[in-house]
Amino acid sequence: MYIGEEYHVLGNWFLIHFTENYGMAFGIQLAGGFGKLFLSIFRILAVGAIGYYLFTLIAKKANTGLIISISLIFAGAFGNIIDSAFYGLIFSESGYYFNQIATLFPESGGYSSFLHGKVVDMFYFPIIKGHFPDWFPFWANETFIFFRPVFNIADSSITVGVFSLILFQKKLFKKK
Repeated sequence: MYIGEEYHVLGNWFLIHFTENYGMAFGIQLAGGFGKLFLSIFRILAVGAIGYYLFTLIAKKANTGLIISISLIFAGAFGNIIDSAFYGLIFSESGYYFNQIATLFPESGGYSSFLHGKVVDMFYFPIIKGHFPDWFPFWANETFIFFRPVFNIADSSITVGVFSLILFQKKLFKKK
C-alpha cells in the first residue's frame, strides 16, 4: 500500500488506512536522528524493565489478570520496537506523492538505519464525522472527527493492558 491508501472494512466506520509515524503516540517525534535514537534506546530499556517486572510477577505467582495486563503492555511495546528497529532496514521509502509503494528488500537497501525506522499504523475508526458549530470557540466550522487516531495491533495491546490495570487495579494488586 502507499501512504494514505485505505480500504473500507465496515463502511466508513472501520478502515484499513496505511500510514507511518516516527514512533510516539499521535505522531509526536523528538527532533532529528538523535531524538529517534534516544526514543528507541529508551523503549528498549523500558521493555527490559517491564520484562523483568513480568518475570518477578510470574515467579511470585501474582494475580493472573495482572500478569496478562503487563504481558499485553510488554508485547505491544516490543512489537513497536521491532517495527522501528527493522522496518527502515528492509523497506524502501513509502511516499504520498505518485502513490509510491515501499519495496521489500530493495537492492539499494532500506530507507533508514537500525533503530531509525518508522512504525506502521493501519486501523482507523472515524466513527462520527461532522463540523463544529459556528458559535464554538477556536474551532468554529472546522471539521470534527471522533476517534481520529490511526493505530496498530501493538498500540491496541498496550492500551488494553493499561486500561485493564486502571479499571481493575483493586483486584489486580490485592495482596494474597
